[in-house]
Formats: sequence, structure tokens, C-alpha cells
Amino acid sequence: MAAPKKAKKKVEGGSNVFSMFEQTQIQEFKEAFTIMDQNRDGFIDKADLRDTFAALGRLNVKNEELEDMVKEAPGPINFTVFLTMFGEKLKGTDPEETILNAFKIFDPEGKGHIKADYIKEMLMTQADRFSQEEINQMFAAFPPDVSGNLDYKNLCYVITHGEEKD
Repeated sequence: MAAPKKAKKKVEGGSNVFSMFEQTQIQEFKEAFTIMDQNRDGFIDKADLRDTFAALGRLNVKNEELEDMVKEAPGPINFTVFLTMFGEKLKGTDPEETILNAFKIFDPEGKGHIKADYIKEMLMTQADRFSQEEINQMFAAFPPDVSGNLDYKNLCYVITHGEEKD
């Protein structure tokens, strides 16, 4: 009788980081990891982070800032460590907050909106590339404002709560 309890307890402890996420989420994290692992060596290091920031248009990232990021990991950042770090950060966050945090990467000034042209280029050139048709569908559902900005906070709300019907 004691043996099965012991085994069950181990599973509940969630010692395996891969059990914390659904398969689709793991695939999305893998794509993000692959984008960030610029030199394709299976690890994310300071050079990879610098290159990732540069690809996002942020060129003057301080060395200390990169070192602090790398120091958050218990060791070299391979995919399992990357997933574990995200698992710890996402524990207890709701889906809306998670999606908002993803958009905030593209909004370093924290304005609450992103240039529509910029997000279109990112979506069409990175990871699971969007087709022009998918971009058109997104902008039809969430048209940019007169200044060409996409209100991603509203977008995240609708993604997680659905549109409010009058």
C-alpha cells in the first residue's frame, strides 16, 4: 500500500518540468528557444540574448543587463532549463497575463500598443510565420488605430475572455 502512495506523491510534486505544460505549449516554448538560440548550439548565452535584442530593434543592451539575465539560470541555459525558468515565472499567472507579457517584449517603453507594421513584420518573419491572409484576418478583427498602432491589451483581453456581446 505504501509504494503506490509514494509514486503518486512524486508525480504530484511535478518534478518533471515537461509535465507542467501541455504539448502545444512545449512546442511554442521550443520555437521561442530556437529563435533565441541564435548560434544554434543548444544553449542561450549572452551573445544569443544580444542578437535576439538586436533582431527586435534594441541595439544598446548593457553587458550587465545580459549578465543578470543569464545569472537567473542555475547553469547553462539549455531547453530544459529555459522551460523550468518559464514554468517558475508563469506559475499562478492567468492566460491573459501570459499573453500580455509576450506582447510587452515588443513594447519596451510600455506604451500598451505596438506599431501594426512592426508586429506584422515580426509575425511574418519569425517562428510560425503568419501568411498575408492570417495578418489580414488579425487586422480585420483588431484594426490598428489612426496612428497605425495595435492595442495589444485589448487584443489579449478578447483572446482570453472573448468579445463582449451587447
